[in-house]
Formats: sequence, C-alpha cells, structure tokens
Amino acid sequence: MSELDTRFQQAAEDVKNLDERPDNDTLLKLYALFKQGSEGDVAGEKPGFFDFVGVAKYEAWEKLKGMESEEAKQKYVDLVDSLRS
Repeated sequence: MSELDTRFQQAAEDVKNLDERPDNDTLLKLYALFKQGSEGDVAGEKPGFFDFVGVAKYEAWEKLKGMESEEAKQKYVDLVDSLRS
C-alpha cells in the first residue's frame, strides 16, 4: 500500500470525527473525491428525479470523470486536512 493510500484511508476515518459538520457543498465534494479515488469514474444509471440526494451525489461524482485516482485521493486528503485545521 502506498503512502497516499494510507493517508487516504486515514482521512476517510478522520472525516467522521470533525469538530463541525461541513456544509452540504463540502460534503458533496468529499463524497465525489472519495468515490473517484476509490472506485474511479462514475458508473451505473443516474438516480431518479425525485431522489434529490442521490442525483446530487451522482452529479458531483460525474463532474470528476477522467480524474486520476491518485489526484482524487490527494485532493480528498488535502480537503480533510483543511477541515481539521
């Protein structure tokens, strides 16, 4: 496991214990970066129109299509670090 993978996994744990809950835009960014870093490009069908949260998550992840896994992991780690400080 690379150092980045270790830091990514640690950031995924750290984000659960933040002092303050991030705003919704930041939560979507965290979700999208995590999914892109761990699974790659978005796959599957877009959720139905009335699944507002599902659609928002899907679209946030879809915006990162083509981003390399390592870049997404680094951005995720950096964002979690900025939220912790």
